[in-house]
Amino acid sequence: MLENVTDRVKKGLREWTDRLANTEQKHRLQGLTRPGNEYGVDPFGFDLDYSLSAVAPLLWLYRNYFRVETYGIEHVPAGRVLLVSNHSGQLPMDGAMIGVAMMLDASPPRVIRSMVEKWVSSLPYVSTFMARVGQIVGTPENCRRLLESEEAILVFPEGTRGINKLWPQRYQLQEFGLGFMRLALETNTPIVPVAVIGAEEQAPALMDLKPVAKLFGFPSFPITPTGLPIPLPTKYRIYFGEPLHFSGRPDDEDSELDKKVRTVKASIQSMLHQGLKERQGVFW
Repeated sequence: MLENVTDRVKKGLREWTDRLANTEQKHRLQGLTRPGNEYGVDPFGFDLDYSLSAVAPLLWLYRNYFRVETYGIEHVPAGRVLLVSNHSGQLPMDGAMIGVAMMLDASPPRVIRSMVEKWVSSLPYVSTFMARVGQIVGTPENCRRLLESEEAILVFPEGTRGINKLWPQRYQLQEFGLGFMRLALETNTPIVPVAVIGAEEQAPALMDLKPVAKLFGFPSFPITPTGLPIPLPTKYRIYFGEPLHFSGRPDDEDSELDKKVRTVKASIQSMLHQGLKERQGVFW
């Protein structure tokens, strides 16, 4: 019985996707590369059919709620690539919107794989859903295997430091980890810097109740104007920079890697500054 209900829900969501997508977008979604094994999933649990059903509410958010505009998405090359982005908004809607943009606006359309925090895998139901839509725990080995398969990987080097920062820190990039640079050097992967504008204002955090977060095992427990991190209908603008290529050894000293990481960070910060300067308002 439960299986029948699940099938009906998937069918309903797939029909919703078909209603929301125009002819070109339907063609793009149908052209997405499918996993190769006989079960329709890859070794990490990614199921494209499941993802195309789950994309319906995200497509609605992309077109009608956040009204996403993309700039420079043609810079994303074919083959393996690391998309390195700023992170904000309390809930990872920025990652979801980048993912939809890559399916609907990139040429060719692609499914991106996001690196999620390890604690996400401990959440019931959520962990299964994330695996089905192609998101995986952000370990170096997982990322390395996907890059060797010519996948596009979305990385948020700020981690929870970025997504959970308080309102006074908006659009101020937090410390970047070095792991993505080690992997880029090891696998000879280009890096495309990505800047998201709009997510900072979707759920501004006024304070972080760390004792409550610790009680529930969360990285933070933000208090927003609405009381909960429910996203407001801010206008999203996503900027994709030109690919950056780096040379060197993945086992170089941290100081050497940090110089390269700062180049990526500076590119993202520059796009953020330019985008904020050009936009006329938060909600339009």
